[in-house]
Amino acid sequence: MLDDAIVGAGIVGLAHAYELARRGRKVGVFERTPRAQGASVRNFGMIWPIGQPFGPRRQLAERSRTLWLELLHESRLWHEQVGSLHLAYHEDEAAVLEEFAALSHEHGFAVELLSRDTIRSVSPRVNRRGLNLGLYSRFELCVDPREVVRTLPAWLANRFGVEFHFERRVIAIDLPTIHAGGERFQASRVWICSGDELDGLFPEVLSTLGLVRTKLQMMRSTPLAVSERLGPMLAGGLTLRHYESFRACSSQAGLKARIARESPLLDRYGIHVMVSQNGQGELTIGDSHEYGDEIDLFDQAAIERMIREYLEGFLVYPELEIASRWHGTYARHPSRPYVTARPAQGVVAVTGFGGAGMTLSLAAASEVIAGELGDS
Repeated sequence: MLDDAIVGAGIVGLAHAYELARRGRKVGVFERTPRAQGASVRNFGMIWPIGQPFGPRRQLAERSRTLWLELLHESRLWHEQVGSLHLAYHEDEAAVLEEFAALSHEHGFAVELLSRDTIRSVSPRVNRRGLNLGLYSRFELCVDPREVVRTLPAWLANRFGVEFHFERRVIAIDLPTIHAGGERFQASRVWICSGDELDGLFPEVLSTLGLVRTKLQMMRSTPLAVSERLGPMLAGGLTLRHYESFRACSSQAGLKARIARESPLLDRYGIHVMVSQNGQGELTIGDSHEYGDEIDLFDQAAIERMIREYLEGFLVYPELEIASRWHGTYARHPSRPYVTARPAQGVVAVTGFGGAGMTLSLAAASEVIAGELGDS
């Protein structure tokens, strides 16, 4: 008899398993595939507090970062505290960076404005031609999401005795019985952490949560030489109109207006360009955003071309070779960092993280579990 059954072995499910097991509870995780294959392995691996707006959401991201560091050190998973570097090549982009830096200091967050020449010492592969300004934060972490999702289950099993049931699709929940993979299991409580796949178990609940489905296109390079480290994770000026943290800047309006006027297709496909580098030297590059009914079943070469062309404007890697391409989908809530639902007695669903699942998952799991079980 399990204390807790978790549906989904992606990062949100693993975060809940970690938090519950640390409380001494008997935990089982059910995953329909041999290994989680959704949004958790189709992202940059960025623990990215700088993207969360000032206030409770930024505080949630900072708590999550602290928990990530504890987990990463204990599990010995690869990670780097490389920080983030936002780049401005236009005056309106520089204005946003300057305003954001001032707001960050007011809220007690340490960031640095870097000149073109100073940026070279932080990230030597940044294109300095036309570069105006950079915003450097030392706070962001980089992990390899594929390694995390592949490695954590075995570590959780060895460290805490968490049971994993892969290739066991949960098809019905009637506590204390769970029907999965043609078998029956017993549990006192169920936590559904399967992203937008909640519709397979409680479709009527999913439709009431106000979630928006999002599709993105990304790619990964072949490994670069050992000496070719990127430095901080990089973000171009388009990112300043994407993350909610920058909405606090009144200067953002001018930037958004220029992009809409000069490059409407960048807005049409929600393109902003970022780069991270894993421990193997591979660069993860992306991404685009298509929403709801506008999602195209087929990936578009034009989107990849726009991403790569924009990347070439701020990153100098003349012979960069793309090794793999993919798209991912996730569900996000328009105004909340995540949502919870209680579709049945003893069942809690946690979803709607959008692109912030890696960043917020650990603190969100701790918050949700504390709310359900108390701090015992």
